[in-house]
Amino acid sequence: MLKSYKSTTLACYAGYITQAAVNNLAPILFIVFQQKYGIGYELISVLIITNFVTQLIVDGLAVKLCRVVSTRLLISAAHFFCAAGLVMMGILPLITDNTFAVLMISVITYAVGGGLIEVLVSPIIEAIPNDSGSAKASAMSLLHSFYCWGQMAVVLISTGYIFFFGDENWYLLPVLWGLLPFINGLIFIKVPISPSLSEEAGMSIRKLLCERGFILILILMLCAGACELTMSQWSSLFAQRGLQVSKQVGDLLGPCCFAVLMGTGRVLNSVFAKKINMYALLCASGLLCLTCYITVALSDNAILSLIFCALCGLSVAVLWPGTFSLAAAGYKKGGTGMFGVMALLGDCGCGFGPFLAGMICDAVTNSGASEATGMKTGFAFSTIFPLLLIGSSLILYFMHKRNRKN
Repeated sequence: MLKSYKSTTLACYAGYITQAAVNNLAPILFIVFQQKYGIGYELISVLIITNFVTQLIVDGLAVKLCRVVSTRLLISAAHFFCAAGLVMMGILPLITDNTFAVLMISVITYAVGGGLIEVLVSPIIEAIPNDSGSAKASAMSLLHSFYCWGQMAVVLISTGYIFFFGDENWYLLPVLWGLLPFINGLIFIKVPISPSLSEEAGMSIRKLLCERGFILILILMLCAGACELTMSQWSSLFAQRGLQVSKQVGDLLGPCCFAVLMGTGRVLNSVFAKKINMYALLCASGLLCLTCYITVALSDNAILSLIFCALCGLSVAVLWPGTFSLAAAGYKKGGTGMFGVMALLGDCGCGFGPFLAGMICDAVTNSGASEATGMKTGFAFSTIFPLLLIGSSLILYFMHKRNRKN
């Protein structure tokens, strides 16, 4: 049953659902942490940045670990770290008064697993034999769509749980989510894993970093992470505090619709990948993302703001998998190390983008402005990321066009 590469593919899909759980469960509980434990915006920002700083440190270490430790051992251990961190998040606050400290420990634990999953799952899919280049691009986009479906499932299931069982029973939620990575970790022990391109056979990291095109790809990864996570991490709290809607409505119309549209965009890209110019698509996506952030920052209409919070999911759909596909096609000998460096820069964006928005929000609200104004100001400053993405996409496109002529 677990001996075919189809089982490997399904396990990779579940790996990205696990990644969605460790990145998106805590934001659903931010309002609980605020009300029950007095954890404010600044400390919430610290939890967000801790998650992604830990992941990017692991991304960097994984580049070297992959040379000496088997992929199977690393990917299984990654899932067990995620399971442990989620279970700790539910249990530790019940047995100590220092809630923020134990939340930090839990976040660091599952972030170690999340960082390893992010580095390893894409090259595992890329290494599955008998796929053409265009098929691999489609597979990559479809793989990343499962992060979106995972995010949607986290929002729907977690919001439904809190609605029916009350936020006083919130602590069981992360424990239940911890079952998924535990089971998938066991599955990865059994499924076939094709050996990916070794570091010795591929380009060295130093050589990759000397390529101007690859530097632009790293900038795209940074901006992709920031564009995606700033909106998805803050949209639920923004809907509740800034737009004054209920938690259930805020979760469903904010991060849930965001995830649905992001997943839909990735599935569509997997279907039409052969017919689309990825450079043009990245640029168009950046323009739509910029429009979404500007609208959310400036609009006083709650419904319009929620619509563009959700529409931002469509705008960022292809940014991460599209950049991975460009790198895989342009640097065929990049190997696992290339994916590791890209994941590292992506996580820099995932952490820095929401952290910047949160710190700006905190500074503005501390100066006497409303929470709505603070959050809108944070989104306004975040437009720097889609602007950088658009510029980098254009430069990369013209470099590609010039190289084809030569």
